[in-house]
Amino acid sequence: MSKPAAPLKGRAARLARLMPSTGPSTAARTPFVLLVVLLLGGGLITLLLLNSALNEGSFRLSELKRDTTELTDEQQALQRDVDSRSQPDALERRARELGMVPGGSPAFLDPDGTVRGNPTEATAPPPSPSPTPSPRASGGAAPDPDATATGASGSASPSGSAPAPAAESDSATAPAVESTPPPTSPGR
Repeated sequence: MSKPAAPLKGRAARLARLMPSTGPSTAARTPFVLLVVLLLGGGLITLLLLNSALNEGSFRLSELKRDTTELTDEQQALQRDVDSRSQPDALERRARELGMVPGGSPAFLDPDGTVRGNPTEATAPPPSPSPTPSPRASGGAAPDPDATATGASGSASPSGSAPAPAAESDSATAPAVESTPPPTSPGR
């Protein structure tokens, strides 16, 4: 079958003595195996931590999106409220409730102190009986708390004095209205 290897002679014998034997050695493989196991374990732990951080960020992002949606809805509702209160007819109605009247013809002062124009005092037009709208007719909006100060008729009296007292329940919640003269034009 096979012949036993002949002993080496000369130069080959000297090289064989310098080189270690090529037999199986477990001592040389142990550090490499440990290094590979540590690298694989560290990689798996790093992936697990990275996945957990990404999931936490995803939950936080969805929570922030929900909060943004709620705040956007609230901001739009407030903007609709501001828009409805700043319409000209709403401003006029609120001014009349507060006892304001349209101004008369204006007068202007020149830089030298002379008055240009003929100032007239603002007078209130005769009150027109208008029914107070019910909360159901106004779209379900809450009644304006300042509107209770003008009484049940919803319009101010032409003389600028306090309106007639309402029922006892309204007078308990309504703030006291001072009796002041109507505003006058700036030419006085």
